[in-house]
Amino acid sequence: LIACNLGLGITMINLALSPTTLRLYGWHKWIGITVFLTAAARLAWRRAHPPPPSPAMPAWQRRAAAATHVALYVLMLAIPLSGWVLSSATGVSVVYLGLVPLPDLVAKDKALAAVLTATHGTLNFALLALVIVHVGAALRHGLVDRDGILPRMLPFLRRA
Repeated sequence: LIACNLGLGITMINLALSPTTLRLYGWHKWIGITVFLTAAARLAWRRAHPPPPSPAMPAWQRRAAAATHVALYVLMLAIPLSGWVLSSATGVSVVYLGLVPLPDLVAKDKALAAVLTATHGTLNFALLALVIVHVGAALRHGLVDRDGILPRMLPFLRRA
């Protein structure tokens, strides 16, 4: 959903205003709210079901992994919220799935909308960079270190 929404967001901002563009913005908002709800549910589930202990690895790697996970979840929550606030600031309400109207979080404000546009984009590219780093670290664990971290993240790689 996140990759799809990033691609959709990058595509739609360059389109001329049309019914199709407005439909894409609606889908973008729906996907963003779904990501927010899914991330919040995942955090709640993880709180009730802690992961097993990590395999042995250097302390700096454990700290880096923990910081990365925190940052990923913060961004998965902050990006949809920034988009929702941005929609409010532009005066366009969010109606989730075309059925559930969400309240405007701020009053219409053109100057705030400009700042939020930059903020929303920056947060998205920060998430993209973090995902690239995370995937690179996972591949290093799986292909170079062969320390069992990658199969721990991707259960389909575990041997019976």
